[in-house]
Amino acid sequence: MALIRLVPSNVNINFVGLRFFTFIISALVVLATVFTISTKGLNYGIDFQGGYIFEVRLKETPNIPELREKLEALHLGETAIQKFGGDTDILIRVERKTAEGASENEAQQKVVDAVKGTIGQDQDYRRIETIGPKVGEELVHSSLKAVLFALAAMLIYIAIRFEWQFAVCGIVALIHDTVAILALFSILPFEFNETAIIAILITAGYSINDTIVIFDRIRENLRKYKKMELPELINKSLNETLSRTVLTGMTTLTSLLALYFFGGSVISSFSLPIIIGIIIGSFSSIFLASPLLLYLNLKRSTDAGTPANNN
Repeated sequence: MALIRLVPSNVNINFVGLRFFTFIISALVVLATVFTISTKGLNYGIDFQGGYIFEVRLKETPNIPELREKLEALHLGETAIQKFGGDTDILIRVERKTAEGASENEAQQKVVDAVKGTIGQDQDYRRIETIGPKVGEELVHSSLKAVLFALAAMLIYIAIRFEWQFAVCGIVALIHDTVAILALFSILPFEFNETAIIAILITAGYSINDTIVIFDRIRENLRKYKKMELPELINKSLNETLSRTVLTGMTTLTSLLALYFFGGSVISSFSLPIIIGIIIGSFSSIFLASPLLLYLNLKRSTDAGTPANNN
């Protein structure tokens, strides 16, 4: 039975020849992100900006989507609702907003009255708390540490498995992907919350997996074609792995698109940044990480490896 191929077996795209154009695109993405974050900042959600938490035990099993729509219609700001504990227990989080001229207590009371008016005054409100901006600030720092530790761990892994040149190129591509994802949460109306951190880590994980597959083929071809010029060898490796890259990307995107269109508002808002991140990660693996090897004095392996070919 013949295998499905989305890319012809004899494809020969000059990826290395396009490197200056793609490097410019990557540089512009980074500069645009730095500019927008420094001027506009990130659109922080409840998790980082702070807000109000309601832990409620209802008299009946709630219809979460319907209840979510009612709360969103109040226009209190970002509102999140989820089941918590038993079948009738829910947890509601409302964005912390203080109207001009209003005190913190007045803003909180307005939210409390609005939520109780929607859900019902006779429900069992077990906990009503305010999360201040200090908690959100600590969460920002913790999230940044998590991302940095993840990038460092990937750098160490690549450096051990390959040579340091591969590690440097891989981490540059990962930083590019992370910065590009941050741009989405600054330029577009995406709220930067805990799911945004998950989206960044998923994108980084996908990107580095794709990059390692390409790096593995480059290392294999370095041993196999000892007289082939490095630009030609990198192009050959990229073209040989292109079918796998496209097939993996299309399979992943198909699943994510299904979640985006049919998963409801919460799942859609989570899956869209990952969809864009997968595209960005595939771009950096092909057009950024591998061509950068040309500038890092990559040495050919002299071990036995695969038998040499005089091509």
